[in-house]
Amino acid sequence: MTCCHNYFATTEGGEEAFSVDVSAITYGAGCLAEAGEQARALGIGRIALFTDKRLATTEHVEKVKKSLSAAGVDYALYDEVKVEPTDVSFQAATRFAAEAKVDGFISVGGGSVMDTAKAASLYTTYPADFLAYVNAPVGEGRPVPGPLKPHIACPTTAGTGSECTGVTVFDLLSMKAKTGIASRMLRPALALIDPLTTHTLPKNVIACSAFDVLSHALESYTAMPFTRRARSKTPGERPMSQGANPWSDLGCREALRLAGEFMVRAVNDPADHEAREQLMWASTLAGIAFGNSGVHVPHGMAYAVAGLVKDYQPEGYPGDEPIIPHGMSVIVNAPSVFRNTACACPERHLDGAKYLGADMRGAGNDDAGEVLGGRIVELMKASGIPNGVGGVGYGAGDIGALIEGTLPQQRLLKNAPMEVGAEQLKTMFEGALSYW
Repeated sequence: MTCCHNYFATTEGGEEAFSVDVSAITYGAGCLAEAGEQARALGIGRIALFTDKRLATTEHVEKVKKSLSAAGVDYALYDEVKVEPTDVSFQAATRFAAEAKVDGFISVGGGSVMDTAKAASLYTTYPADFLAYVNAPVGEGRPVPGPLKPHIACPTTAGTGSECTGVTVFDLLSMKAKTGIASRMLRPALALIDPLTTHTLPKNVIACSAFDVLSHALESYTAMPFTRRARSKTPGERPMSQGANPWSDLGCREALRLAGEFMVRAVNDPADHEAREQLMWASTLAGIAFGNSGVHVPHGMAYAVAGLVKDYQPEGYPGDEPIIPHGMSVIVNAPSVFRNTACACPERHLDGAKYLGADMRGAGNDDAGEVLGGRIVELMKASGIPNGVGGVGYGAGDIGALIEGTLPQQRLLKNAPMEVGAEQLKTMFEGALSYW
């Protein structure tokens, strides 16, 4: 059942080498208290402390503030980060950082906080029209000119992996869809990963974050192999989303195993600190993995699902406006996607099901999509995730708009193990309307 190295067989005109980019990481209980010394070691004299309103009053942010003060690092607090950031909120954060005249950033929060800090660092270091660096074809896809200001990322959720990647994601309000910016230069200089931050998270936040971990790992593992990507003219032009590769596979396998073992426990028992801390480690592994291989169709579809939200308001999130949390917007698509992509690399889909703890008795290549999709559905039901895209407010009449919102995500769609266009997306969205 295990995939052999033939998945990475050389192809004519394809890549023959893959790159490994890894953030500097400090992982362990209480490591947020190191923030001040780490900032000083990076040469930061005045730092922008990014967080959101809900986190600003927590012990996690207070611990970072005390650490910065003790180390003699001046800070300017920005607590206006949106839970699901937009181009407008990115630009507001950039204005704050520019006016505060900071020489570094520290983000304490989930992916939205870390992504906002990345964007503010980019646009204060290399000012440009907002769409200049945004992924093509939505934006110009202009390369980031050089290194950014140091950024220390401190995740407080076990899911996004943003502390390990050079990707920042936002809602482009004019399109009503998510898009992003991708560059190795956006990768934080250091990640301080403190698993104690997961102990107080609401059930639904744990569930959405955990499914983001699962899908990061599964999409990376089933992505097009790096050897099928056209050979880059120079090493510097090799993309971060280079496709599945032996390095990323290592993190994917363990992240999937941990998600399969600990997700349901972490969601349904807030006192199960072991399970929540294991998910934080899985998030780190999956972040390192997809930061080097890239994700594909479930994330591409998620950008439309989240961007076109109607009136859905999940428990455990701010209720001031409709929102489909990122991990939820990804996983409601995933079973349908993997049922359709299994034909491209069935062994890898079977592997994914096995690592997630599926019953593999009698399963062969022809069963790969159903076995994997079925296991994801089992985990969704056990964790309280809505029943497909229909469960977050969409119907058959919305599929055309969802397809149109997904097609611009070519960076993601082209990383899939098979060709994915409008016809394939129609089949996948139809299959994702409901699962039970």
